Amino acid sequence: MTAAGGTHLCLPRLEPRLIWQHMRESGVTHFCAAPTVLTMTIWDEASTLGRPPRAVRIATGGAPPTPALLERLAELGMEITHLYGLTETYGPSVLCEWRSAWESLGIPEQARLKARQGVGNVISQQVRVVDDAGQDVANDAQAMGEIAIRGNNVMLGYFKDEAATDKACPDGWFRTGDLGVMHPDGYIELRDRAKDIILSGGENISSVEVEQALATHPAVLEAAVVAAPDERWGEIPVAWVHLHEGADVPAADLIEHVRGRLAHFKAPRRVVFGTLPKTATGKVQKNVLRERIRGLGG
Repeated sequence: MTAAGGTHLCLPRLEPRLIWQHMRESGVTHFCAAPTVLTMTIWDEASTLGRPPRAVRIATGGAPPTPALLERLAELGMEITHLYGLTETYGPSVLCEWRSAWESLGIPEQARLKARQGVGNVISQQVRVVDDAGQDVANDAQAMGEIAIRGNNVMLGYFKDEAATDKACPDGWFRTGDLGVMHPDGYIELRDRAKDIILSGGENISSVEVEQALATHPAVLEAAVVAAPDERWGEIPVAWVHLHEGADVPAADLIEHVRGRLAHFKAPRRVVFGTLPKTATGKVQKNVLRERIRGLGG
């Protein structure tokens, strides 16, 4: 953006009203934000005044945007590109490259496709999803493995830490610590951070999958799911849910809502209502939620 002579508008803190004001009055063409920031912005009261006067292209990353979020953006006439990357890959190295053939699909199906992370950018090799032995998993959108990246955008190594470098890149492919699947068309889809997978009764539960199921409920603004210790199952999923203003729904209804979309064992065993703790860039702090679970007695 700087090299192209573009103008940056930087806000010291998240103010949805001010974001909408700039989109309507300051000639904004691009908006970069984490999904949680987008959620707070597009459902803010200021959004009821209508679409911006010009098309706004959105770049998002940091967490998979929910289909509900993507559908709302489509209603507002905003085009979104899903990006994925890490500090070690010099920022976004994977993008959900949109295909013209998808334009004829309905909004819900387009949202599902846009929620995928996608394919490597122009200086990246084809992104891989590998198992513990470093072999590619099946490209069936079911077999889960770790995302591995290689290309001119990947770091040379950690500064003065050869052991950490060897561990992160055992075969020249950088292991991201993110778990995902490979679709038949070569697009990857993240399912969770390795540390956020919930191990319950011998089954792996993706917190992202449960969060996306919760987000389809009309009363839910955003949700985060973390593991809580359990004597019988080892771990169980607990959901932290922030409802839309004025909404009211029993926890039992949300649990049944998830059970209607996923296997019953994946549904949260407990729902806690309230706002979600976030970093300055809008990422949900799941470590804080885990601490709160311990404070609640497990």
